Amino acid sequence: MKLEGKVALITGAGSGLGRQSSQLFSSEGARIAVVDIDGDRAEQTAKLVEQQGGEAIAITADVAQKSQIVSAVDETVKHFGKLDIAWANAGIVSRGGVPTVAGGESVLFEDLTEDDWQHVLGINLSGVIYTAQAAVPALKANGGGTILATSSAASLVAYHDIALYSATKAGVNGFVRGLSLDLGPYGIRVNALAPTHGMSPNFLMPAGSPVVGQSYEEVSGPWDPFVSPIPLKLNRPPSLVDNAKVALFLASDDSAYITGATIGSTDGGTLSRVGMWFAEDLDQKNPNA
Repeated sequence: MKLEGKVALITGAGSGLGRQSSQLFSSEGARIAVVDIDGDRAEQTAKLVEQQGGEAIAITADVAQKSQIVSAVDETVKHFGKLDIAWANAGIVSRGGVPTVAGGESVLFEDLTEDDWQHVLGINLSGVIYTAQAAVPALKANGGGTILATSSAASLVAYHDIALYSATKAGVNGFVRGLSLDLGPYGIRVNALAPTHGMSPNFLMPAGSPVVGQSYEEVSGPWDPFVSPIPLKLNRPPSLVDNAKVALFLASDDSAYITGATIGSTDGGTLSRVGMWFAEDLDQKNPNA
């Protein structure tokens, strides 16, 4: 197993990618500290891990509050005796969201408030920095380990109405690059994954909504790869597991010599496009038809 004997702390693990990855990491031998601002969701994830034969603890913490994530790391080390993997996965979309996806209303950039900015900044970027800071002493004491962050395709290309979110995720990429140099001498790798597709609708749903457990593409109806804008045509939609497997790669010794990298996960060729459409894009034919 890829994570045999490892201890992994995952923030934002009460739903979506964090929950799916908690289960996957556990199946690969890791013991899991499930951290989420929603304590009930954290408990539910921990129970799912235990039901599949794994070991997990649930910790309620707001990653935007440094003292809370420091306490979460301390509790993890106290319970499991060490820390090998710290994954800063918690994130929120900026106010206005992605209305073309969620069916919501746009918010003009100039109408966003200081509180809007501080809220998304606190969780998406400060939360990543605080999680890394809290984890470093334990990782150094352990003789090395992995810091992982969840970035986004929005850090690499433009999406409508989420400029604040994009700014925080681009900050994650720069932070990962810089911190990898500082922590390399201690045997600590620092990387990020940038999901494009295969993410949970919970990301755009109000707090406390039922956990969906599937990707946008899986819940949107029958899958037709030749209707999907994803250039890579496969006979199934992208899933949370597809992103979780990239995280597993970055957390495991399979990526022992990768650090300072942001990897586009479940991209399917989307980020390979240039900023214009070609006739071939607009009139794709199913080669199997």
